[in-house]
Amino acid sequence: MRMLDDLTNLQSLLKDPTLVATKGYLAGEWCEGDNAQTFPVYNPARGDIIADVSDISRAQTAEAISIAEKAQKIWADRPAKERSNIMRIWYNLMMENQEDLATILTAEQGKPLEEAKGEIGYGASFIEFFAEEAKRIYGETIPGHQADKRITVLKQPIGVAASITPWNFPNAMITRKAGPALAAGCAFVARPAAETPLSALAMGVLADRAGLPKGILSIIPSSRSSDIGKEFCENPIIRKLTFTGSTEVGRILLKQASEQIMKCSMELGGNAPFIVFDDADIDAAVEGAILCKFRNNGQTCVCANRIYVQSGVYKEFAEKLSLAVSKMKVGDGLTNGTALGPLINIEAIKKVQEHIADAKSKGANVILGGEVVQGAGNFLTPTIVTEATKEMLVSKEETFGPFAPLFEFENEDEVIELANDTIFGLASYFYAKDLTRVYKVAEALEYGIVGVNTGIISTEVAPFGGLKQSGLGREGSHHGIDDYLEMKYICMSI
Repeated sequence: MRMLDDLTNLQSLLKDPTLVATKGYLAGEWCEGDNAQTFPVYNPARGDIIADVSDISRAQTAEAISIAEKAQKIWADRPAKERSNIMRIWYNLMMENQEDLATILTAEQGKPLEEAKGEIGYGASFIEFFAEEAKRIYGETIPGHQADKRITVLKQPIGVAASITPWNFPNAMITRKAGPALAAGCAFVARPAAETPLSALAMGVLADRAGLPKGILSIIPSSRSSDIGKEFCENPIIRKLTFTGSTEVGRILLKQASEQIMKCSMELGGNAPFIVFDDADIDAAVEGAILCKFRNNGQTCVCANRIYVQSGVYKEFAEKLSLAVSKMKVGDGLTNGTALGPLINIEAIKKVQEHIADAKSKGANVILGGEVVQGAGNFLTPTIVTEATKEMLVSKEETFGPFAPLFEFENEDEVIELANDTIFGLASYFYAKDLTRVYKVAEALEYGIVGVNTGIISTEVAPFGGLKQSGLGREGSHHGIDDYLEMKYICMSI
């Protein structure tokens, strides 16, 4: 039996316990689910229930969307600077409550507390950036095609936008969508993952305190992902759907949204290659690989999934990586010194184990890890294998866990072909010093993001997104607001 102090008393860990909200935030009002229905939220490190959250229905979601339609027009009519000022207050409140928001995030998602604090800062940066961008939504004047004609172009908010976001970044995946939407003058309806609704609801608490007008923001906690997704895709009020998640679900949503010719942005699956050339700084490459592969315990869409190492440095890199990873502490994210938290659930562990077993059956050599940690929580030791080949599942499928397969290659052309041999094209990474090689490989990789001599590429000031079946559209940078705007051209005769 678990001791009492092993249970997660979340409110007791916070400076402001009122940030733990368990009701839905519907058009500015806190609401229970129909028939007071709830669903549990678990701490993946301890296995206990940390909250029972209101299970919002499709009918309630439709009502929130209806209110958003009216509120959006008023919000869009407000001067951009006013929208910006409110968003700035929201940003300030997020940063003032960074530690509490991080604790909530770690409790429901599992990532180490310091890493969670980093996510809060990263997530808040999108609110800050797009608050500033609200004042820079520029149109243009085009010389008329006839002497009596004048042409102007306006950019106007698309209307009500809806988001569906995953559990791996329960703060940042929402803010980088809500930020540009609200800045543009849209209303925003968010459906967070059922595994991690508390982080989203806490942001709702702070948005309310910031003075965001009622109706502009709704946060829909729900265990009924299919129902809410259908409402978003079938409700004619929704004019923009933004989704982060698997390519499989993205395909379904695109099909459903196509009935209304709905504008969609999709940040989907990845299969990121991480390439180490023989002229690379091997120590720096090892550090970058750890940051890239094991951030959030491998549960990110931009994590290295395939590590390609040139033959001349293959053995050295494998030894140094194994040694460094072996020193990383696996444990509860709320405990000091933890480097790797739990996986989100048992299904996630099973998928990693499936990829490890497949690799072993096809000749891979396990040089580190591969064991499930016994006891409460969803823990798996980080695993590294050598002698990986393109016939293995991990070569084609995203593992989404702490499994690092090392592939050996001989030359640039070979590794470029191997790296591009996938339906995905989100993030890629490589380490090299020769400038000719750097330019050649960076331009040849078929990915929306290329990290050169770095394993961390995410920032609010750059356009984040993928090629091929990794998605549509871009998030972050000044390009990120365009997905929430419609262009209107006015032709005037004088």
